[in-house]
Parts: sequence; C-alpha cells; structure tokens
Amino acid sequence: MKNPNGYGTVVKLSGNRRRPFAVRKTIGWNDKGHPIYLPVGYTKTREEGMILLAEYNKSPWDVDAEKTTLKSLWELFKEKKLPKKGKSSKASLNSAFGHCKKYYKMKYKDMKSFHMQDIIDNCGRGYSTQWAIKNLFGHLDKFALEIDIIDKSYSPLTTADPIPETKKKPFTDEEVDKLWKIKDKPWVDSVLIFLYSGFRISELLGLKTDNVDLEQRTFQGGVKSASGKDRIVPIHSKIFEFVKKRVEEGNKYLFSLNGKKLSSAKYYELWKVIMDELKIEHTPHECRHTFRSRLDSANANKVCIDLMMGHKSKEVGERVYTHKTVQELKDAIELITR
Repeated sequence: MKNPNGYGTVVKLSGNRRRPFAVRKTIGWNDKGHPIYLPVGYTKTREEGMILLAEYNKSPWDVDAEKTTLKSLWELFKEKKLPKKGKSSKASLNSAFGHCKKYYKMKYKDMKSFHMQDIIDNCGRGYSTQWAIKNLFGHLDKFALEIDIIDKSYSPLTTADPIPETKKKPFTDEEVDKLWKIKDKPWVDSVLIFLYSGFRISELLGLKTDNVDLEQRTFQGGVKSASGKDRIVPIHSKIFEFVKKRVEEGNKYLFSLNGKKLSSAKYYELWKVIMDELKIEHTPHECRHTFRSRLDSANANKVCIDLMMGHKSKEVGERVYTHKTVQELKDAIELITR
C-alpha cells in the first residue's frame, strides 16, 4: 500500500549492508525537480523501517549531526527510547549519564572510544558503575546509528574493571537486614532468592518454573558439573512467598522480564540499582559464597552443604535424592534463621 504524500519512504539500498533499508523523508525539491531527502535512519528489515518511520512521523526528530551534542542526544534518547525501558534500567542509565558531565557539550559525532573511556576510568566508582557507563554508551551509539548521527560505533572498544572473582566478600547480617527492609522494591526479591538458595547466576537465571515444585518446596536446577547439574535445593521458608509469586506469573523462567528470559547483562543492571540504593558493593556470586558461609556458621551437615552447592566430595558420591535426603536438606537449609 502506498504511503500518504509527505509521509516518507523505506527503500532498500544496493550492496551488502548491515542495515540495507533507508528510512527517509522528502523535505523539498532541487532545481532539476529531484527530491531532497532527510535521512531518518537505517534498519535491518523493511518492517523495522516502517516502524521507525511511523515513530518519526508521530514526533519528528532533530537529526542534525552538527548540532547534536552528547547531552542533546541523551535528551532525545530519554524522550524516544528510555520510556520503553524497565524502571531499574531507567535508573541505571540516568545514574550513568550523571558521570558524563565533562563531555555534555561535545558533538556526539566527534566522540571516540577514548572520550568514553575517560569517563569510565575517572568516574571514581567501582566495576558496577563502570559497566553501567559502558552500557549507556552502547545504547547511545545504537540510537545515534539509527538516526544517522554517526556511522561507526566506538562503545564496543571501551573497557571496564572486571567483575571480581577471587575477592569473595559475603554479605553481612546487617546488609541482609537492609535487603529485607526494602523487600517489596523491584527485583530485591531476586537478591534474597540468591542469598537463600546458593545458585550461581547462570543457574538461577536459567531456572524454569517447571523445575520449581511448590508442593514439595524445592528447586531442581544447576549446571557446570555432573554433581551440580539438576541438583535439589529446598526453597527456604523465608523466600517461599517470593518464589510462589514469580511462579504464579506464568512465565517460562522464574526470573523473566516482559515475559522473556532475563540475560545476565540485564540482570547486572537491575542488581546495580539495588546495590547503589543500599550503598554496598557485592556481586551475585557473593550471594552463593554467603549461602555457604551461613550454613557453615550454623553447623549444617557437610554432606548436605555439598549437595546443595553442587560440589563433588567423597562423602556425597553418587548419592540419590531420596525422600530422606530431601528432608535432610530442608532441615539443613532452615538452620539459616536470619
């Protein structure tokens, strides 16, 4: 069907291009009667192009690369793209942009990876904030490419401090208490589920609701090794209602965002918002370390600890999860009383 006059068009460009469909508006005619086009953006498919054209017609964008600074691009991104993000993602991106003041007035088309890296390196914060800034520029680059401000993305060339693996610092009792005080805020329940289950981030994000038995009050999940795969972990009584509520949402995965499986990258964004609010620095893996430490402190049975953690030991061997074994695990996990 032909678009209305003045609506714009989506045309496929020649050659082998990553985004072969050009979205453009006719804004006038030259002396020879040929149309003068305003490029709106480029897309991978015609369907994406039509969606972009519809969004532009609803509220036209100022895509003058010579006038678009980092700050003005952010304002446009905040208007056009940010409303589609989740609450936690919005908070993370807003917070990250606050560290970019040095380059607010710089034309975005002139920004290179070393400018972005300068912001990351000098933010004065830890790895979580650094990764949030890196993530911000990933979003801005993608948007700037879409509206033809830039023709090359530099954000993938930036680096941030690696997530610490060796320095495992368990949550203190006071920090756990702080989490319980804000338990009703978005995604705080996920941190508590981590703390009272001992799963790795890949294991819990990959846990399907079909593998949650609310009647028996158990999880069945785990990856990485033969001893850790599909292990049984009781659902601690303190987190049962959180788990029940998530299962009853009817999603395929226990942790879902807009009905879809949550990626680890997205979860780290959500995690950062919570850590920033409490003014603490922890990784999801430190929940697993905390779980083990609390069981040790409660003098839980060592075999039960290894079974729940998915660790191989001589005492565990090929032990089958009998009704007696599951009850032993439940008794052990409930030794965590705080």
